[in-house]
Amino acid sequence: MRRWLAWNVFFPLHERLKGHPTHQILREMEAADRGTTAELEHLQRQKLGDLIEYCYRHVPYVRAHMQASGVEPAHIRGLQDLHLLPVMTKADVQKNRAALRSDASGKLASFSSGGSTGSPLIFDIGKRRIASRVALRQRANRWWGVSVGDSEVAIWGSPIELTSQDLLRKFRDMVLGSQLLSAYEMNEETMSHYLDILEERRPRQIFAYPSAMFVLSRHAQRQRRNLRGIGTKVILVTSEVLYAHQRDLIVETFGCPVANGYGGRDSGFIAHECPRGGMHLMADAVITEILDPEGRPVLPGEPGEIVVTDLYSHEFPFIRYATGDIGVLSTRQCACARPLPLLERLDGRSNDSVVAPDGRVMHGQALISILMEISGIEHFRIRQKDVDCFEVQLVKNSEYRVESEGVIREGWAKRLRAPLRVTFEYLEVIPPERSGKVRHIVSELPAGSNVRRADMTPQA
Repeated sequence: MRRWLAWNVFFPLHERLKGHPTHQILREMEAADRGTTAELEHLQRQKLGDLIEYCYRHVPYVRAHMQASGVEPAHIRGLQDLHLLPVMTKADVQKNRAALRSDASGKLASFSSGGSTGSPLIFDIGKRRIASRVALRQRANRWWGVSVGDSEVAIWGSPIELTSQDLLRKFRDMVLGSQLLSAYEMNEETMSHYLDILEERRPRQIFAYPSAMFVLSRHAQRQRRNLRGIGTKVILVTSEVLYAHQRDLIVETFGCPVANGYGGRDSGFIAHECPRGGMHLMADAVITEILDPEGRPVLPGEPGEIVVTDLYSHEFPFIRYATGDIGVLSTRQCACARPLPLLERLDGRSNDSVVAPDGRVMHGQALISILMEISGIEHFRIRQKDVDCFEVQLVKNSEYRVESEGVIREGWAKRLRAPLRVTFEYLEVIPPERSGKVRHIVSELPAGSNVRRADMTPQA
C-alpha cells in the first residue's frame, strides 16, 4: 500500500508542488524505450533542434558563438552537425555564467560540482532539467524492478549534505521509504551501525558510491554478517568508476546484482546499466560524443573524451560540454532490445589515467590489476606525482607482506616500461574526499603531460 501511495500520490504531488514535470518526462522516456532506433534518432534530432533554436534566441553566450562562426539554428540538424559549435569546458562555464543564463528563464537553482578535485564549478539549472534527472533515475530503476516507494537506503554524500536535510526533506524521505546515510565517515563503528540498519530495514534497493559499498561489504564479511537474505533486489552505484573486484565482492556479500550508472551534476545523467548488462546511453536526454585530443570524433571501439549535450538544459545550456572522462562507444545491440545505444566502456576521468615516462596514457587498471594480485590489500589509492613517481596508500590485513612492495614496483615498471620511484603509506582507512567519493587513481601531473593516448584497454 505504501509503495502504491508513494508512486501514485505522494511522489507526483511532491514533484508537482516543486513545478517539476517529472512524470510527463518519464512517460516520454519509457515510450522511447519501446520505440525503434529510427524513432529514437528522430526524437533526438527534434530535441536538439529545439534546444539550439531556443539558445540562439535567448542565451547570449550561444548566440554570440554561433554568430561569430556564421552558424544559424537551421545548420544544426543532428549529431553530425554539432562540430559547427565549439566544445565547452569547465573554464568556459566559470567565466561566462551570466551569459549562459537564458533571458527568458524564470528562477534558476544554483548547483556546484568538482570542489573535491579543484575549484568548484558553479552553474545554474532550470526546473525542467532537474525533472529530467529525476525521471532518468526512475527510468533506470524501473528497468531493475524498483521505483519510488520501495524501501531504499542511500549511502551518499558528505556531512554537509546530511546536515542540510530539513524537516520537509526528512518527511519526504520517510513517506517515500528512503533513508540517507553518510558515505563520508566509513569507520568500523559506523559501518557496523549501517549493517544494523540494513538488516532492520531490509531495503529493496541500495543507492551508493561503489567505494562505499565495497568497504561496507568487506566489513560485513569480516563480521560474518549474512546480508544475502535481507531481500535487496539491486544495488545501484554511480559517481565513481566501478571496478570488477568491487562488483564481485558486493554481489557475493549481498547476493543481488550491481547496476552501474554514469553521470555528474554538471554533465547530467549520461548512461545506466540494464539487467542484460548493456550500459545504455540516455540518447533522448543527452547526446554523447567521443572525441580525440584534436576534437575529432573517434570510431566506435576507440577511446576518447566524452563530450555531452544535455537536451533539457535550455535555461543554462550545456552544449558540447567536455566532461573530462574517457569512454568508448559500442556498435553492439543490447539483448534487452531497447533502442538506446551502448557505451562499451567507461575508463574514468582523464586524470584517473596514468602517464608512462614514454608519454603513453594508460588506463588506471594497468596498475590496479597488479595490486589485485597481492594478498592482504583491502583498499588503496594511487597518486601519480610525476611520470616516474608514485605514492601508494594502502589498507592491509594480516595476509599482507612488506616484501610485496618490491613485487608492486617491479610489476608497475614492466607495465610502464621504465624504472619508477614508488613510496608506500599504510593507513587504517583511506579517507574519502569532501564529496564522500574515493578516487583510486589521482594524477597530479600538470596539464599537457598526456603526450599520446594509448593502451587504454583495462588490463586483467
